[in-house]
Amino acid sequence: MLNLSPRPGDLDPIETASREEIADLQLARLKWSLRHAYDNVAHYRQSFDAAGVHPDDLKTLSDLSKFPFATKQTLRDNYPFGLFAVPQEQVARVHASSGTTGKPTVVGYTRSDIKVWASVVARSIRAAGGRPGMKCHVAYGYGLFTGGLGAHYGAEELGLTVIPMSGGMTERQVTLIEDFRPDIIMVTPSYMLAILDEYRSRGLDPRKSPLKVGVFGAEPWTNSMREEIEEAFDMHAVDIYGLSEVMGPGVASECVETKDGLHIWEDHFYPEIIDPDTGEVLPDGEVGELVFTSLTKEAMPVIRYRTRDLTRLLPGTARSMRRMEKVTGRSDDMMILRGVNVFPTQIEEQLLRVPALAPHYLVELTREGRMDEMTVHVEALPSHADEAHRAAAAAELRAHLKNVIGISARVHVADPGGVERSMGKARRVIDNRPKS
Repeated sequence: MLNLSPRPGDLDPIETASREEIADLQLARLKWSLRHAYDNVAHYRQSFDAAGVHPDDLKTLSDLSKFPFATKQTLRDNYPFGLFAVPQEQVARVHASSGTTGKPTVVGYTRSDIKVWASVVARSIRAAGGRPGMKCHVAYGYGLFTGGLGAHYGAEELGLTVIPMSGGMTERQVTLIEDFRPDIIMVTPSYMLAILDEYRSRGLDPRKSPLKVGVFGAEPWTNSMREEIEEAFDMHAVDIYGLSEVMGPGVASECVETKDGLHIWEDHFYPEIIDPDTGEVLPDGEVGELVFTSLTKEAMPVIRYRTRDLTRLLPGTARSMRRMEKVTGRSDDMMILRGVNVFPTQIEEQLLRVPALAPHYLVELTREGRMDEMTVHVEALPSHADEAHRAAAAAELRAHLKNVIGISARVHVADPGGVERSMGKARRVIDNRPKS
């Protein structure tokens, strides 16, 4: 693999600033963000008042712990535009993602927000080894999902030639990679393995592909998967992190020269780690739930947003900004399957639409080969327990899951009583995917 470590002068000054300089900038921006949210968003004004805090109460960074949390439910409760802090005519773009009820969580951006977003994605791609003049193949989905356009704008900002392929059409992905000769690919890691399979099915040597760097995000992935991709393609595989509620991709990124955790771009996003049960702020180095407060967002500031991702904060290495360890899991029941966020309640909603099935279910996650798979175990009602009814019910549920949630899943219809019962909290998900 090529040595893609940055050269002197490549980095933004803030990336190598002292911790004191970073903290001073954060405090000034945090004061602005709290005031901006309080003055312009009814939800934040009401929640701050209810908690007995005011933006003027923030004197130090640690004072942020006095302010209330926001959650995904906050976005749903204020659907569609209730959390916007600027007039509609100043909103340049809207993105959205589906939630547990099927109602999207909506985020908005001013033109300045989009410029900031492009700059942090550009910084992330540069950290991953991208350089102006390279070609970048974007295979994240375009549209309301923030992945495709977030990667696209960041790559253009860095000075790359962008190939906006989007997702799917694996045969064409490989054809264009071979014909257009991109240096970088931005895609989910699991789909990169599907691209690898297509290379091998054609008898092509992936190590002779033009790809030098893969920037992989939108789903958790292990170091074992990194090793497999790097060995197969003779390329660097680098992690990028983000979520639409906070900005999109580009909140944090690994650096190609270390690959030892993701440096958070702390000049725009202030991180905390909390105990997911008590909400208490934990010291750096302890594992807990990741919380973000935006420092520069205009259209939709987020204050103490609970990501539900479990990780820990570590000192900076390749950059001055702190690192977050690879996400180890979630503090809620959300599953991520091939880049799609899925909640058990979504499965339940579609199950209840099938008259032949009882309202009992268990979701099993496995990895067959390299791709994650989902099997939904359900049971037939006694009146519909014959083979024909069960086959029809399985097909109906599969169709609902595909059409409404956007996932392809296997459905196993057991005999009446065939799904385990629980005397306490129901166990809805069994994750049998390998951990490393």
